[in-house]
Amino acid sequence: MKITLIIGACLLFAQHFATAQTSPYKPVEGKIMTEWAAQVTPENVHQEYPRPQMTRENWVNLNGLWDYAIKPKGQAVPTSFDGEILVPFAVESALSGVGKTVGKDNELWYNTTFSTPKKSSKDKVLLHFGASDWETEVFVNGKSVGKHQGGYDPFDFEITEFLKSGKSQNLQVRVWDPSDDGPQPRGKQVKNPNSIWYTPVTGIWQTVWLETVPASYISGLRNASDIQSGQIIVTPEVADAAAGQLVKVAAWKDGIMLAEQTINPSQTAKLTIKDAELWAPGNPVLYDLKLELIEGKKVVDAVESYAALREISMAPDENGIQRMMLNGEFLFQYGPLDQGWWPDGLYTAPSHEAMVFDIQKTQDMGFNMIRKHVKVEPATWYHACDKMGMLVWQDMPSGDMGNGWEMKVGVLGSGTDRDRTPESEAIFREEWKEIMDDFYNFPSIVVWVPFNEAWGQFKTKQITQWTKNHDPSRLVNSASGGNFEMEGTKIAGDIIDLHNYPDAKMPAPGIFGRENILVLGEFGGLGLPVDGHVWQQKDNWGYQSFKNQDELFDRYAGLMTKLGELIEAGLSAAVYTQTTDVEIETNGLMTYDRKVIKFDVSKMKSIHAPLYTK
Repeated sequence: MKITLIIGACLLFAQHFATAQTSPYKPVEGKIMTEWAAQVTPENVHQEYPRPQMTRENWVNLNGLWDYAIKPKGQAVPTSFDGEILVPFAVESALSGVGKTVGKDNELWYNTTFSTPKKSSKDKVLLHFGASDWETEVFVNGKSVGKHQGGYDPFDFEITEFLKSGKSQNLQVRVWDPSDDGPQPRGKQVKNPNSIWYTPVTGIWQTVWLETVPASYISGLRNASDIQSGQIIVTPEVADAAAGQLVKVAAWKDGIMLAEQTINPSQTAKLTIKDAELWAPGNPVLYDLKLELIEGKKVVDAVESYAALREISMAPDENGIQRMMLNGEFLFQYGPLDQGWWPDGLYTAPSHEAMVFDIQKTQDMGFNMIRKHVKVEPATWYHACDKMGMLVWQDMPSGDMGNGWEMKVGVLGSGTDRDRTPESEAIFREEWKEIMDDFYNFPSIVVWVPFNEAWGQFKTKQITQWTKNHDPSRLVNSASGGNFEMEGTKIAGDIIDLHNYPDAKMPAPGIFGRENILVLGEFGGLGLPVDGHVWQQKDNWGYQSFKNQDELFDRYAGLMTKLGELIEAGLSAAVYTQTTDVEIETNGLMTYDRKVIKFDVSKMKSIHAPLYTK
């Protein structure tokens, strides 16, 4: 009898152990999914290194299954949880395994544990969040280590002093996101999705990770270039630098060191590259960087990065029309409006492979630019664009909307500035500055776009000038699609950006092209719903809908003929709407699940090629 009981107990223990080792995770059913969704597991979810512009060996990925709870706003740290959520997918997404909304009256709580990092007594531990929307407070072992506001910029906290003795540490996170009930940047998110407005995204939506650093460490970089002198310019930031420490900066290519300079931590290194190659679509040459913080002969800290020699500017053509110049030469920039949404992950691609798929298909079709529309991507997305030679226009995510819009150039009467509160203006400025700083090092980004179609647009001339002053190395498209403001005899900013659906049009070059670059910032929107690959069965739409792919392509080819004529007249760039279908919009080059490419890729490349030779 005793032996039987022991065997039975052992079997029960084995059964319990096997059950505990089997993850209960599964995506929420009911919506279309990409092919990559089936490959997502708690063990493999977004394991790629999250910060390609400053890499270190000592890091730990914290993505995976965490506990979650949705509680009324203002309550204490919860002691019980509703279930498990797969980080880094937003709670509303299918891939989170939850699929619930939160709203302005509730808060989303997370709970997990992590192994105590291996470190020396003087080392520091940094806890990084790629992005969490919107207000995020972090607790380690029950104590608040800091709070961050902003849904699109990476942030970190030093948590060394909050760690306790033992093998594991407790991490809890509180997130509040009012979506369109608040003034904060939120892009296309609304609590009641409709038309061009999509499902809310609350909470962690990019990788969470740990990093161990020494007492003095390289905390940041600012990489730039001067194509005239062939120099890569590197300004390191060193946290808690000690007396006598120096930074050795070296540029490499294919394993060969090309230039090296040793500087004080507060200085800038200028590395002259002999026979330097310039970065451009079709020739995306990147130079590896290695930085070492040294004290005597000892290497205290080391990071790796990369840079490119690339210049974006404006200059008049032979007719006196301002053109967008890449490395001193006119190159027509053409690409899709890219919302960056996924049917299974919402803001978060199911995998790195999936994320790169969109860029690759865009490039295969013969586009050389992507306009990232009122959303910011993980750093790994921009790294892929850098490596592939894809130009990027980066929008500021919009928010605090409600002002009047005038889409015509030189017309007064409808356009109004948003009367923002001091709090709303401060939120905008802080996050826009953080975005520009955090993504400054990616050479693929050539244009900043602070406002789109008057959404929350305010103090246009002031914000435009502030943007240009903060980053004079890039062009500024101050008001994409309307509410253009005069600054003397020119429109504020470098660019006049017209939106017109579906046909290709442009501002008159003789009137508007003498002092501003002329751009067709949105057009097309040709729709084709594909049965079995739509977000919902009824009430889908495009700006102009078609019955089959042949009709769709013929109409698109006509747009390209017209676009070619406009380039010769003075058009510098155009943005076609859009990369994929998104929720009820069916005007994508691909379906929302990426399973159907609506256009013949080789045909697209053929009709796009002549645009770049005008």
